[in-house]
Amino acid sequence: QVHVMESGGGLVQAGGSLRLSCAASGNIFSISTMAWYRQAPGKQRELVARITSIGNTDYVDSVKGRFTISRDNAEKTVFLQMNSLNAEDTAVYYCYFDVLNTKYDWGRDYWGQGIQVTVSS
Repeated sequence: QVHVMESGGGLVQAGGSLRLSCAASGNIFSISTMAWYRQAPGKQRELVARITSIGNTDYVDSVKGRFTISRDNAEKTVFLQMNSLNAEDTAVYYCYFDVLNTKYDWGRDYWGQGIQVTVSS
């Protein structure tokens, strides 16, 4: 059993910043990829940023230069620093973990419950 807890969302004015955090706990041997997705009203869920176990990152074009993803492997936590926010960033943000429960397992997907980020213009 793996528990995932997100925090850090809320309401911010355009141009402002927010930092999202997401921690995994429970039956975890290791975590490979960690990521953040988002889903705006009426739109499909999209990948915002991801980070591999060795720290390689990639971002959707719309957030490059504004968002930074990072991870703390010891704490099994992923972060998303969001700067220069605009109204198009308004969405529910979901964290994602690719978890190996034991060293013999294939990876399993675990998701956060979703956290609202609202940017007022």
